[in-house]
Amino acid sequence: MTRIKICGITREQDVQAVVRSGADALGLVFYEKSPRYVSVQQAAQLVRAVSPFVTVVGLFVNPTVDYVREVLANVALDVLQFHGEESPPFCAQFGKPYLKAIRVKAGVDLVECASRYAGAQGLLLDAFVEGTQGGTGESFDWALIPHDLPLPVILSGGLHAGNVAAAVKQVLPYAVDVSSGVEASKGIKDAAKIAALINEVRRADV
Repeated sequence: MTRIKICGITREQDVQAVVRSGADALGLVFYEKSPRYVSVQQAAQLVRAVSPFVTVVGLFVNPTVDYVREVLANVALDVLQFHGEESPPFCAQFGKPYLKAIRVKAGVDLVECASRYAGAQGLLLDAFVEGTQGGTGESFDWALIPHDLPLPVILSGGLHAGNVAAAVKQVLPYAVDVSSGVEASKGIKDAAKIAALINEVRRADV
């Protein structure tokens, strides 16, 4: 069954909507340039509203070691997600499972990426958009994803209720990761859109 992560949570009511919907994971963005950024204090409060068995993922872009450690000291994260140019040793040093995001475009060798980040729990594949680090709402050509990747694929980039079923059937990802596709506005989630997306993923899984 395809797992589902809803990323870019900024409000407690959105935590509750994600939990009620049956999503497997939610993401908190610790990148100040993102419209979905949350402070350490905000994140700690949001995590307290998360029910058991929902995985909490923290998203970072080229952070300092000290910043990641500060977040981990105050926020109960289960998984780290790195969206910048972080090296494998950097990602692995915090004693937490991690995902490595790769921005996909023609010419990016995903097999080599999977080999380089062999210690990751999975590769999160997102659209390459110049000057941004994700959360763009843009999709990419799923045919660029090889079927023999040795790491689980978390598919991201421009997914919403209208295309996620096709994505699941074509790519057969371990999980899908959706942010802008379930929003009323940037950082503000829409509970009905979350429910519709999850219904479409479940329909594709049958």
